[in-house]
Amino acid sequence: MWALLGASTALLLALPWLPPQFGRHRAKAFQLEVHHIAGGAEPFAVRTGETLLDAGLRNGLELPYECRNGGCGACLCTVLHGDVDHGPYQPSALPDSARERGQALMCCATALSDVVIEVEADVQDARTQVREYSARVERIERLAPEVIRLMLALPQGEAIAFKAGQYINILLEDGQRRAFSFANPPQERERIELHVRRIPGGRFTGEVFTTLKVGDTLRFEGPLGTFTLSDGAHPILFVAGATGFAPIKSIVEDAFARGLTRPMWLYWGVRRKDDLYALELAEQWQREHPHLHFIPVLSEPDPADRWGGRTGLVHEAMLADFPDLRAHEVYICGSVRMVEAAVPAFMQQGLGEGFCFTDAFLPSNAALKAARPMP
Repeated sequence: MWALLGASTALLLALPWLPPQFGRHRAKAFQLEVHHIAGGAEPFAVRTGETLLDAGLRNGLELPYECRNGGCGACLCTVLHGDVDHGPYQPSALPDSARERGQALMCCATALSDVVIEVEADVQDARTQVREYSARVERIERLAPEVIRLMLALPQGEAIAFKAGQYINILLEDGQRRAFSFANPPQERERIELHVRRIPGGRFTGEVFTTLKVGDTLRFEGPLGTFTLSDGAHPILFVAGATGFAPIKSIVEDAFARGLTRPMWLYWGVRRKDDLYALELAEQWQREHPHLHFIPVLSEPDPADRWGGRTGLVHEAMLADFPDLRAHEVYICGSVRMVEAAVPAFMQQGLGEGFCFTDAFLPSNAALKAARPMP
């Protein structure tokens, strides 16, 4: 028995140095071919387990991407030939109908054979506007117990051109990134307003609530994102969860500044009344702009608040008011859980796939681990 155990151990230790014909074979290196990208469509090898995005970037292609974890949909491509493993992704970024049409997310998909994909060139061109900036912390204002308004001032003479609804990535010292939406409209380009909610275990949000000071410098890159108002004519339904109000604020104030009068309904869902950190502002919008209607919704109202408004889940409140979503546009921003629950419900009530725009907040892995209860 001891001799057999010793021989088995020796064989396992020797396996990495044995030739392929001795029971070990090399994985096939599949070929990837990308169409509609400047520089041609020459195929190149994809490493085992490598995502299509990583393979393309490694070979010098300018591919569209943002979050790199299957949450934003910026790296959407069409698989013309071959098979891929789609990997883990957020359904809001790749609906089942899009997957059935042969689409995939390059940041998650890996090759199962030789693959030919198509990428929209105009989407790729958008990344040329992204650059790195430095800004000074101008103001730190507590809006609610767990929300801070962070005002950043760019150096004198500098401005950032962005679209309402886009976001920036705060760059941390070790290269990690934290995404935050513009809360100010693009007409205000010299300063940036961010709404920062404390995330348990969140590295950057923890610093904002404890050590960050006025006068400190932050580096960021942007603008990023495609959660922007379309040029359509349909009535607009906004659904915001917690600080998902920030990009909606940017879009709404931009619409006012541009004189848009499309009918708009804003449903803002939070847990308690104290979390409605911009309640007076939203009510002011409603008074001053007859085409905007504001509906706050509390999921866990405190009896002491004597709340007489809507309660429950915010997307369900909107669905109760709009049983037929045909001929509407819906913009939903909030947690991944909220977006994933809401989008299928919207589709079931007639919302067209091309009229649903989403922005799901994705906490960092470290924050997710800190927030997850121990088994």
